Amino acid sequence: MTVTRSLDDLSLRRVVLVHAHPDDESLWTGVVTAHLVAQGAEAHVVTCTLGEEGEVIPPDLRHLEGDGPALAAHRRGELAGAMRVLGATSHVLSAGSEGRPGLQGAAGSEGGGGPGARWRDSGMAGTPAAGHPDAFASAGGAAVEALADLLRELRPDGVITYDPHGGYEHPDHVAAHRATLAAVASLAVRGDLEAPPHVLQVVVPRSWAMEDRAWLAEHVHRTDVVVPGPDDPYPPSVVPDDLVTHVVVDPAAARVQASALREHPTQVTVHDGYYALSNDIATRLAGREAFVLVDPPAVTSTGGPDE
Repeated sequence: MTVTRSLDDLSLRRVVLVHAHPDDESLWTGVVTAHLVAQGAEAHVVTCTLGEEGEVIPPDLRHLEGDGPALAAHRRGELAGAMRVLGATSHVLSAGSEGRPGLQGAAGSEGGGGPGARWRDSGMAGTPAAGHPDAFASAGGAAVEALADLLRELRPDGVITYDPHGGYEHPDHVAAHRATLAAVASLAVRGDLEAPPHVLQVVVPRSWAMEDRAWLAEHVHRTDVVVPGPDDPYPPSVVPDDLVTHVVVDPAAARVQASALREHPTQVTVHDGYYALSNDIATRLAGREAFVLVDPPAVTSTGGPDE
C-alpha cells in the first residue's frame, strides 16, 4: 500500500454521506462515520431509497420480501437503529411540504418529510422494479436538485459517496454517485457555497482486498458462508493501490460498524470479524476504508470527473 495520507489530514468537521439504501451507510462507510463522530465531527447520512427490493435473510421476516411498502417501513426502522449506533443524523431523500428535503439536527434522528422516500429502490438492471416510474435510477435532475438543496442547508466540508461504478454496478448506487457529484458541481457553479466540499469516493485498494481474502480463508470455517477464492473476480470498487488518496484505519470504529450492521438483520448477518449478505459470501470487517479524492474543478455538472 503506497498511500500514506490519512483522511484526518482533511480536517473534516461536517460530512454528508450519500447512500442508495438502508444498510449501505454501515456496509460502505461505517468505519469512517464512526471514526469522524468519535473525533467530534457531524455526520449526516442521506439515504436515497428505503430498499423495497431487498432480499430478506431471517425466516421469521421473510414475509416482508416482495412487499415493498412493508419492507421499506421495516428497513427505515433498521436505519434508525444504525444511526443511533453510529451517532449520525439521518436524512431520507424525500420532499417535504414545500418540495424540499426535510432536515433535523439531532444525532441518530431521522428526517425526510413523511414516512416514505421520494424515490423507490430500482432493483437490479433488467428487473421489473427498474421500470417503476419512481425508480431512483431514473430520478435524474430531480434527485440532483434535492441533494443540492440538502447540501446548501448543511454546508458540509466533505461529501462521501460511491465510485462511478457504484461499488458493484447497482443502478441506485450509480445514480447516487452521479447525483451527488452533479449536486456539488451545481452549487459550485452557482457560487452557493463559500468553499466547495471535498468529494470522496469509496474504493478498496487491491492489496487490502487480497489481504482480506487471505484472512477469510484462514479464519472462516463455517459451512453456511462462502469464502471467495484467490482467483475469483473482484468487484469494480477494487482498484490499484496508487489510485487511492486517503484512508481511515480504526479498529475501534470497526466495532461500532459491526454493531451498526447488527441493526440491519433483514440484510446482514454479522459473524466474528466478518459478515455475509443474502448471497452468503463472507466479507471481512477489517476496520479500514479507502477513498479517492475528487475535488472541484475536476467535478463537472454531468456528475463525473473530467476525462
